[in-house]
Order: sequence, then structure tokens, then C-alpha cells
Amino acid sequence: MRKPDWLKVPLPNTREFMEVRGILDRLDLHSVCQEARCPNMGECFQSRTATFLILGNKCTRNCRYCNVQDGQPGVPDENEPERLAEAVKALGLRYVVITSVTRDDLTDGGAALFARCIELLRKEIADCRVEVLIPDLQGNWTALQRILASGPHVLNHNIEVVPRLFGELRPRGNYALSLELLRRAGEDYRKALTKSGFMVGFGETRDEILSLLDDLAEVACASLTIGQYLQPSAAHWPVAKFYMPDEFEDFRQEALLRGFKTVVSGPLVRSSYQAAKQA
Repeated sequence: MRKPDWLKVPLPNTREFMEVRGILDRLDLHSVCQEARCPNMGECFQSRTATFLILGNKCTRNCRYCNVQDGQPGVPDENEPERLAEAVKALGLRYVVITSVTRDDLTDGGAALFARCIELLRKEIADCRVEVLIPDLQGNWTALQRILASGPHVLNHNIEVVPRLFGELRPRGNYALSLELLRRAGEDYRKALTKSGFMVGFGETRDEILSLLDDLAEVACASLTIGQYLQPSAAHWPVAKFYMPDEFEDFRQEALLRGFKTVVSGPLVRSSYQAAKQA
């Protein structure tokens, strides 16, 4: 399908953009901005921010919408938290978003490295707030507790897609498990803000979107992002529909009616878009 004009975003070639790329390259760090071909990479890099991707750049799952490379990941880099902290200092960030590939090969799903990153940032950078976007950890609730104990400000886990299409698009995921993770995180006494996000354009109906909002509200998810799915390549799931900007506003209003504290909804919105402002 031909992209509408509001989805066409050129990459800038500014000093700030090149500087962020240079810092990531120099410190051998990955960003989901680059690996997932995020349409907001130019805007975020120009603002001297990025969403850090830890635990390598190869995912043990092969979701049909995602551009992140799948395959056999390497051994986790124990020095990655220190390099991450160095990059955060170089960029002058006070709000940091960290995500990872899914590491089903690790017993704890990578929770220990997530926790070390959070703890180091909070220790070394005054008033630093950290948002983590985590995988489902295969339902390892001890691993979830390890991440929560490290003190993230926001605990994000994306539901990604409506239940009817979940099995086809995320064949190794589990819709009910993802909701349970958000429920447990929301009920935890440490009270990190819970957040989730999903994309539209896969072939879902409006009623299915509203039902998904009901499910997330039921587990008391506090924050939400809604964006347009963009097909990374011909090998990925095709786009069934490009939603209009006013339809995204309709979804935002419906979410607010269900009690979400903050909702960012728009064609180019992704899970870490304007994360600091939303938090």
C-alpha cells in the first residue's frame, strides 16, 4: 500500500543527529531506533536522545511485524551497563529508556542485566529516571521482581496487537501472559508506573481495538501508546490499513475514558515516543 504523506519522514543530516550515532558507535551500543527502523529516529537523535537496546541485537523470537534481526544471540556483555551509563552522561540525559531483544535463551530473560543498568544509572546520575520496556520473561515472575526491585520509574511491556491476530503475529508470545505481567507490575508495592503500547493496521476492527483497551484498563495499566504499523520489508506482515490522524485521536479519547492517565496516539507514535513527557 502507498504511504500517505503524514507517514513520510526524511532522515536529517544535522550535527546533533550524527553526534548521537557517533556516541552509539564509539561505545558499541545498539538502539532500537536503528534496529527496528523507527520512523522517529531523526526527531529523537536531533533531540540528543535514543532508546537503548541491550542484550545484543539478535532476538530469539521472530515476530512477523518486527525488523529486529532474529537468530542465536551471543553471551550477554557484562560491561554493557557501564558503557550505557557513559553514553547517557555524554548525551546529558535525565530520562533514559532501555529495552532489549527477547532472550528466551537466558533463564531470567535478561532481568539481571536490566537491573544492573537501572541501578548503575540511578547511582551515577543524580535524579536520573529510567523507563524499561521489557519482554514477557516467559512468565518468570522472580525475574520480573528483580527488575522492579532495581527501581525503574516506568515498567513498560507492549501488548502490540489485538488478541485475534496475536498468535499469528507473535507466535511465541502469549496475550494472557502479557496482561498478567502488567497486572503484577501494577500491583507491586514499589509502584513503578505501568505502560503498554500497540499498533494498528494489521487488519483489526475498531471493536477489537476497544476490547484491547478494556483489557489493558482491567489490569490498571497507567500509560499507553498507539501507533500505525509500517511494514519493514516485503517479507513482513502486510499493512491492511493506514489510519487517519483523526482516528488516532478517537482511540486516544476512548482510552482516556477508560481511565488511562496518559495516552499518546498518532500515526508515527512508538512505545518510547515522548517518553519523558508522558512519564
